[in-house]
Amino acid sequence: MPLHRFLRPILLPALALVAACGGQDPSVRAGGAPLAGMRVQEAGPGTAALRAGQLALARGGFESVVRADPERMDALNDLAVAYRLEGHAEAARQLLDEVVIRGAPREQQAALVNLADLYADDGYSSAAQAHLETAREIDSGRAEPAFALALLADTRGDADASRLAAEALRLDPDGAARRFLVFASPEARAHFEALFAEAAGDRSLAQARWRELRAGRVPALAQAAQRHLEEP
Repeated sequence: MPLHRFLRPILLPALALVAACGGQDPSVRAGGAPLAGMRVQEAGPGTAALRAGQLALARGGFESVVRADPERMDALNDLAVAYRLEGHAEAARQLLDEVVIRGAPREQQAALVNLADLYADDGYSSAAQAHLETAREIDSGRAEPAFALALLADTRGDADASRLAAEALRLDPDGAARRFLVFASPEARAHFEALFAEAAGDRSLAQARWRELRAGRVPALAQAAQRHLEEP
């Protein structure tokens, strides 16, 4: 069966979910915490808008690419990222499942990282861990899954978090991978900045971000921040 005939029934329900839900703000779930998402494209319709936080414009750009060429799994992943940032988690999940099935390795890796972000935000940390481990196996030299694994470990209070954070920084010495990361909330970004500032030895920035998180609206991240602030 041609790919476009298979993809159309996947994209249309996702679009219907977006239309039905409106511009919902992602809810804060007890025990859950967002990690980081991962876009694929360097440039193209929607990419600049996504980086600028213009989500409706980004969504329209990615949708136009996917409608024109349903084989563009990179655009489908990035469309899912736009849906996620707009608060349409189920629509995003539908598209990401399709990318995992039909994408190239780089696209599959990104989709797995994004699915892990959704699972972690819903409080399913074991599912998030499994998705991230699979993403890392696709290409252990890429830093994005390592960043997300460190964030997940820190949220759970795992002793491995600092080692994983150091490993992620080692894999991304020039910051190139960090440019592909996206964050579903200010708290997710603050957690990233705090953990990796700490790993890089910038205690002043890390402490400032931990204090922000301690006073924030995500209980799991507030607890993680308190734990860090109590360390000598």
